[in-house]
Amino acid sequence: MTEARSVWRIEKVDWADERAVGLRAAMDAEIGPRYAETFAAFDDETAAALTEDFAVDPSTIVEVVLVLDDAGEAVGHAALRALGDELEVKRVYVDPRARGRGASRTLMAELERLAAVRGASRLILQTGDRQPEAIALYERIGYRAIPIFPPYVRFSASRCFAKTLVTVAG
Repeated sequence: MTEARSVWRIEKVDWADERAVGLRAAMDAEIGPRYAETFAAFDDETAAALTEDFAVDPSTIVEVVLVLDDAGEAVGHAALRALGDELEVKRVYVDPRARGRGASRTLMAELERLAAVRGASRLILQTGDRQPEAIALYERIGYRAIPIFPPYVRFSASRCFAKTLVTVAG
């Protein structure tokens, strides 16, 4: 059986774009339950601190990209955030009906390209131990495990990765 391939189109959008907001909500609905038991075990003070650690300040977002399917429907989302002197990959999500056809690789390649254009020498990211499919993707495309970095150090289920980028001549 051959895998169905799509031609993906990338669109840069604002963090507040309604399609981007919808895809992030779908991600939360899918991923949140995986960690609900873990977060429920924390005391109120720790839970509040973790909520702050995982919050994304829209003013720190420097790029948001969507991947569109053949019909022009947004089926994937990813963003870059300025985190200190680094650029961090945030909120990578592909709708389940578009998975397994290269959409996530297309999103990641575009983030890497945009980061290189911005002069970044590497990208960093955080995922969790209950997202084995995300970990597998990142490892397949050349990301290597690194120590947990702030602001995620309080969450021991964090899994952090980095990838050295090829610089782009301006």
